[in-house]
Amino acid sequence: MYVLNFYSPVFVDQLKRGRKTATIRLGDKSAKYRKGHVVLITVGFQHAPREKIFEAVIDAVEVKRVRELSPRDIEHDNPEFRRLEETVHFLEQIYGREVSQDDVVTVVRFSAILERPEEISERLSPGAPTQN
Repeated sequence: MYVLNFYSPVFVDQLKRGRKTATIRLGDKSAKYRKGHVVLITVGFQHAPREKIFEAVIDAVEVKRVRELSPRDIEHDNPEFRRLEETVHFLEQIYGREVSQDDVVTVVRFSAILERPEEISERLSPGAPTQN
């Protein structure tokens, strides 16, 4: 199983509340992350204990140039950001290098896997209407 790790504890709340549903990673990560794969979402620093947040399924993997990032890509990665410049600055902080509009990034969209979502429990309960 692969891991999608986030370094900032700021993301814990966003992840748990379902506000962060994507990550933008520098470079082409399409060989590592594929649609339908199950990944472990964690938060913590390299070579240190990490907190397991949840398991998730990868919904989509898109490789594109930084300049091609949509407002939706940006918001799903960080709900506090609205502008491309904010995302570029954040990527520069994480990767410790300048990021240009021509750099390749991978947008990985994911959905949490819940133990038993209430909606499913309701559908599975006795007496619930059935769908044919």
